[in-house]
Amino acid sequence: MAQFVTRIDDAVAGQIDDLVAAGAVESRSDAVRRGLTALIDEHRRRRIGDAIVKGYRRQPQTEQEVGWADAATTAMIAEEPW
Repeated sequence: MAQFVTRIDDAVAGQIDDLVAAGAVESRSDAVRRGLTALIDEHRRRRIGDAIVKGYRRQPQTEQEVGWADAATTAMIAEEPW
C-alpha cells in the first residue's frame, strides 16, 4: 500500500480530530482516505457526465426516439381520476 505524507492546516487537523472523536471516521488516516476516495469518485462522475452530454450534443435524440415518453405521460395524466 502506498503511503502519502503531507502537511495539513492546524484548523483542518482539529476538525478531523473532531470527526474521529465523534466516531464519524476511525482515524485521521481513515478521514484522508475517505476524502481522497470521494474526490476521485466526484472527478470520475463528472468525466462520465461530461461524456454523456457531449454524446447527446453530438447526436441529439430524435422525436421518434423520445416522443413515446411524452405521449405515455400525456395518456397517464388524461386517465387520472380527478
